[in-house]
Amino acid sequence: MSKNILIIDDEQDLRELVQLSLNCFTNWQVQTAATGAEGIQKAIAHPFDAILLDISMPNMNGFQVFEQLQSYSATQAIPVILLTAKVQPNDRRRFLEMNVAGIITKPFASETIAAHVAELLGWQT
Repeated sequence: MSKNILIIDDEQDLRELVQLSLNCFTNWQVQTAATGAEGIQKAIAHPFDAILLDISMPNMNGFQVFEQLQSYSATQAIPVILLTAKVQPNDRRRFLEMNVAGIITKPFASETIAAHVAELLGWQT
């Protein structure tokens, strides 16, 4: 069964790379959002099976986006995987406290991201 994935990241190249990778290695439907606000609107409007969320974004960072997603009944149950270059112990501790589905550290290998997402969510690719 096909999954619906939303990628929220302000870096266009990264959004395109992840979308291309997921499309090449899975039959998942992938949408993207360039800002946190756009991502929240899309998440409310469409039933996504998971969200890949960048932490470091201007205007509304990933922490703020995650908090807003948790505040809406339509989005609070969607698993969120963080895409981040933040790897300091304090950052990791904060991520774990957020109760996210997983963390993928940038940079990552584009050919393995689909398998990594599937593993974190218990899906088959």
